[in-house]
Amino acid sequence: MNTTVRLAQQPEADDLLGRSPLAILTGMLLDQQVPMEWAFSGPYTIARRMGRDDLDAHEIAVYDPDRFGALLADKPAVHRYPGSMAKRVQQLCRYLVEHYDGDAAAVWRDVGSGEELLRRLTALPGFGTQKAQIFLALLGKQFEVRPTGWREAAGAYGEAGSYRSVADITGPSSLEKVRAYKQEAKRAAKQADAKRS
Repeated sequence: MNTTVRLAQQPEADDLLGRSPLAILTGMLLDQQVPMEWAFSGPYTIARRMGRDDLDAHEIAVYDPDRFGALLADKPAVHRYPGSMAKRVQQLCRYLVEHYDGDAAAVWRDVGSGEELLRRLTALPGFGTQKAQIFLALLGKQFEVRPTGWREAAGAYGEAGSYRSVADITGPSSLEKVRAYKQEAKRAAKQADAKRS
């Protein structure tokens, strides 16, 4: 796996995301309630603070929880909620160790269909249906992981030419298009709520 991504908008962090299955999975896990760039630079920050060039699921799974939480909380924090996200990252790594021998890429390697891949992703700790569909679309659109029916399994996030999520971000201009889409979706939701009141 060696893909050029521009999700962290930082060369070193994006390089790690493009070559490390665990890093891209962890970035997706962290991508909530913080700006996307902050979330996807998190794996690089974690690796550096652990004194590594990459993330290792076995090492993170058994890392002392208090020390791991402190590592994510150190300034600048890896996430707005470093304590709870540290627990989630460790839960994810423990799951990967238990079910995939610590190999994050095994989640999608040799998968038979988009439906099966969606099932595997939604089984991961911290991955609900929407996050799993976005990640499935990211794998298909940017990492060439395209089992039969992957676009359908990813739902609207799998549509070609859309700008709905991180799956569609390949640089600053597409990032702006995704942000504009999300702002419009929020505005529409507020208007719909106001009409119901």
